[in-house]
Amino acid sequence: MSVRTEQSAIDVMKARGSVKKYEPGVEIPEEELREILELAGRAPSSWNLQHWKYLVITSREMKEKVLPIAYNQQQVVDSSATVVILGDLEADKNFETVYKPAVDNGTLPQNVYDALHGQVEAAYQNPQLARDEAILNASLSAMQLMLAAKAKGWDTCPMGGFDKKKLTEVLNIPPRYIPVMLIVIGKPAAPARPSSRIPVDKLIIRESF
Repeated sequence: MSVRTEQSAIDVMKARGSVKKYEPGVEIPEEELREILELAGRAPSSWNLQHWKYLVITSREMKEKVLPIAYNQQQVVDSSATVVILGDLEADKNFETVYKPAVDNGTLPQNVYDALHGQVEAAYQNPQLARDEAILNASLSAMQLMLAAKAKGWDTCPMGGFDKKKLTEVLNIPPRYIPVMLIVIGKPAAPARPSSRIPVDKLIIRESF
């Protein structure tokens, strides 16, 4: 079983590509979208604070509003869903939600909880660290979202080309969150363009530069 699972994961990673053209009018079932986002939410994160939110856009009206903000990239409208990946600048506020149940059920000692809490509180005194962690961890979740979507038969494209300030204004995104990227999800009208990859031997550095 473990061999088949591993091979399936490899197949998904090899098959995933950034699709730019989608069949318009294809609806993604809510239960499938929810499962994709649940799987995305299983990504690792610093202190397990889960520094992400998913702002999901499926209505034509809202897609049309986002289209000029995304520099008129048509996949925003034609895809089944556009997901704004948000990074949480105040992920330290998630600490109690994440860890208190473990204290209550006896699986996490109070002294360990207190030590971890102190680490997080100290770290989040640094705004640059908070921003770096928001982007880093939300990006881990974004990659997992794309792999989950591909595994369920949907294609995706991550998008960094959009006006973050305007998007924040139009979608009323609270200052706690920063837009990290857009991910469109849908059924392809054309396959992803083949893309070359730098040979792995040119990417690996052993021990030290």
